[in-house]
Amino acid sequence: MSPRRRRVTALAAATVLCATAAPVASAATPDGAAHTAARTTSAAAAAQRAALPKGLYGDGDPRYDGVWRQSMALLALHGAGAVPAKKAVDWLTDQQCADGSFTAYRADTGKPCDPAKAPSDINATTLAVQALSAVGGRSETVGKAVDWIASVQNKDGGWGYSPGADSDANSTSLVIGALDAAGRNPAKTTKNGKSPYDALASFQLTCGAKGIEDAPGGQGAFAYQPDKKGRLSPNNDATAAASLAALGKGVLVRPLDRDAKSIPVSPLKCASTGGGDNSDDGGNGSGNGSGDGQDSGGRSALDDPKDAAAAGAAYLARTLEKDKGRFTVVTPSSDEEKPDYANTADAVIALAAGGHRTEADASLKWLADHLDDWDKAKNDPSAISALMLASRATGHDAAELGGTDLLERLTATGPAPAHMPDSDKDSSAKDDGGTFPVWAFILIGLAVGAGIGIFLSGQRKRQQL
Repeated sequence: MSPRRRRVTALAAATVLCATAAPVASAATPDGAAHTAARTTSAAAAAQRAALPKGLYGDGDPRYDGVWRQSMALLALHGAGAVPAKKAVDWLTDQQCADGSFTAYRADTGKPCDPAKAPSDINATTLAVQALSAVGGRSETVGKAVDWIASVQNKDGGWGYSPGADSDANSTSLVIGALDAAGRNPAKTTKNGKSPYDALASFQLTCGAKGIEDAPGGQGAFAYQPDKKGRLSPNNDATAAASLAALGKGVLVRPLDRDAKSIPVSPLKCASTGGGDNSDDGGNGSGNGSGDGQDSGGRSALDDPKDAAAAGAAYLARTLEKDKGRFTVVTPSSDEEKPDYANTADAVIALAAGGHRTEADASLKWLADHLDDWDKAKNDPSAISALMLASRATGHDAAELGGTDLLERLTATGPAPAHMPDSDKDSSAKDDGGTFPVWAFILIGLAVGAGIGIFLSGQRKRQQL
């Protein structure tokens, strides 16, 4: 679970605790009063939906994830070949604070951001950068955000969830994706001579890392953060994020070539018996075809980020295979293991980015087979978008998964796109226009027909982030 998800889950849990206390006091309420209460609750929910900004995706409370889910939706729409509605892009752009950062959500963009009430959110800022870079036309907003991100870099080269917080693998990974999306070199974004890749390396369980002896089979994994004693523990969410970021990529990766050969995973092998399980359950291949895997030689970090990414991918593949193609998670309210759909989708993207099509396909198939079991996949913009991005990353159609039209599900949660893929219909007539209006397409056609040779560029960012 990412820092963002941890925050939302904790707050949601507190809300549930408060909500569950109410029925105790009203257990003896007459039926008529109960019906009245139900109608009142329904009316309140309808009023809340009506009060939400028109450009926002999703009808849930946006206080903790408004910017995040909007960014995910724009990335998924762009990845599927749709042109987001202008008001959807404007909504995200308007969320930016004067210093360039984004908070989780600004209810009133007419008022200055107040760090005491809503602190700057590095994760939200980084994903907004990736989304706005993808759709194009917001270079000033992107530039200010990236400058702010660089200004709050920690001395170890990484970032935490908020400015000044200890660095963690997830936030640092998101920053790498944002920097790449904005056209900046993550390796050259440094503090005290340390880059984001240096920070990532400190979170990986290599053969010489503190904690590896207590993590059989954990070699190659990334921890979210070290514990108070500096020891690392494998974290599936952090490993998926860091394995992708170590390749210098964000969530909108170049789709796999379905005709290309799958690259075997290359597990990290530790020579000493203290390095945990040295088996190569995650595959016995190697990126160079030797099949020998990697050996960190007892070093505390792998020098090349690509080697770190390969080791992380091998851990992901091994763990997913042992868990029948998906991750599991134990919820705070129960000791029962449940499927972790979101992090499984993240792992698919990371595996696909590394060229490990066989392993990525296996987990994508699991997601497709169990799509109806994930309630959030029905109407949650972030969940639907994660599935679309995973499908796209593997070289499949981002718009659908297992015969289900994910693009239709996503568009039902917010503004209709200005233009849909493979469609001559444009919603700008009934909407407020997209980031690339239809008249622009008409002008291009006329210019080409007349032989003028007009070339238009820069409307949307390249797809490989």
